[in-house]
Amino acid sequence: MREYPRQEGQGAEPLPETWTGRATNRVQWLLAAAGAGCVALGVQLAVDSNWASGVTALLMSVVGCVAAGLLILFGTLAFVHVAVRVDGDCLEVRCGHMGLPRRRIELAHVVDADFVPRVTPRQWGGWGYRWRPEMGTAVVVRRGEALVLKLGDGRTFTVTVDDAESAVRVIRGRLLLLPKPNAAGV
Repeated sequence: MREYPRQEGQGAEPLPETWTGRATNRVQWLLAAAGAGCVALGVQLAVDSNWASGVTALLMSVVGCVAAGLLILFGTLAFVHVAVRVDGDCLEVRCGHMGLPRRRIELAHVVDADFVPRVTPRQWGGWGYRWRPEMGTAVVVRRGEALVLKLGDGRTFTVTVDDAESAVRVIRGRLLLLPKPNAAGV
């Protein structure tokens, strides 16, 4: 985890037009390699089909290895990294190389943003896109600092990202700039 200097003054710097951040988990590549190994084993079983126990056992083994391997491979590659982007009116979270799953949250729906210095996959039940009734929704790709959004409907959304503290500063600055609805709701 990198250390970023804290800035004391709130209005010391103007808000950037767009804030971007990333987080990467290199351990996921090991799991992806295990998934590729399962696929390779399934292919090897299909090619060297000199089993005496019958075609059914061979077919079940091949399909099982290939299916498990593809599930592991694509399930881990989707959460090797996360990219977060905060622009004028929304926060967008994109996972993996294809950007899926993707979550877009309008800043008009955000009540507050908080910095959490340490979030672990254990708190959320593992890596990936997670939901826990008592904690809300999260995208966890590694342990470390995180950005926590409190939404207007009472839910929370957490994402692990490098330099989350500056993301919180940018989001809070944007929240101050958003027009407030008046009491009449007009």
